[in-house]
Amino acid sequence: MSESVLSQAAADGVVQITMNRPERKNALDRASYAGLIEAITAAEADGSVRAMLLTGAGGCFTSGNDIKDFAAAAATGEGPKVAIDFLHAISTAKKPIVAAVEGFAVGIGTTMLLHCDLAVAGRSASFRLPFAPLGLSPEGGSSYLLPLVAGAKKAAELLMLGEPFDAATAAEAGLLNAVVEDGTALEAGFARAKALAAMPPESLALTKMLLKRGSAAAVAETIATEARHFAERLRSPEAIAAFAAFLKT
Repeated sequence: MSESVLSQAAADGVVQITMNRPERKNALDRASYAGLIEAITAAEADGSVRAMLLTGAGGCFTSGNDIKDFAAAAATGEGPKVAIDFLHAISTAKKPIVAAVEGFAVGIGTTMLLHCDLAVAGRSASFRLPFAPLGLSPEGGSSYLLPLVAGAKKAAELLMLGEPFDAATAAEAGLLNAVVEDGTALEAGFARAKALAAMPPESLALTKMLLKRGSAAAVAETIATEARHFAERLRSPEAIAAFAAFLKT
């Protein structure tokens, strides 16, 4: 597994999956996505694992996609296939996933929360969906799921303006179950993952399946449609200019 993602058995049937590029605020490059896919796939196949706990190293969840990596992909005409593969892995996982957020959760760092069963964040955590400002388009199924949990007007505000928002707003928008004191999100997330892991596993898997059954096909179709537009936007003059401006800062 890539060193940019760490997977370790925590305790009591919980595996902790940690995005581990603290020097880049855990920005996700292609190796990171591959590591996340491998970790989720391994947890799904391991009978001793009952729940996954997803977090980031160094007091930060993830600053989103690595812009250097995306700029390189745009220059070579490559699409974000491995990122889409990750979205399929997290959105179709049968075992429960709990997210523990500190610091930044930007772009896919926010949209992946829509696929986690439970999520907690430190009070000072900062969220952002900066797709439109970067000349891109929504991803992660967010154009379908965010209006469902946040309402149409709030989803439009968060996705169209792309401005940062705080943990309280994220909770109000349905992205979080709880806001906790800074530095305690991992502990709070582990407590929830441990509680899930203690449940009868077949009953829990059935409950998760039933909760997602009504939207599963729509989520898969939305992820695929968003991916096509996102790949096109990566090569657009607007996105190339936005990436160049970002990399100069």
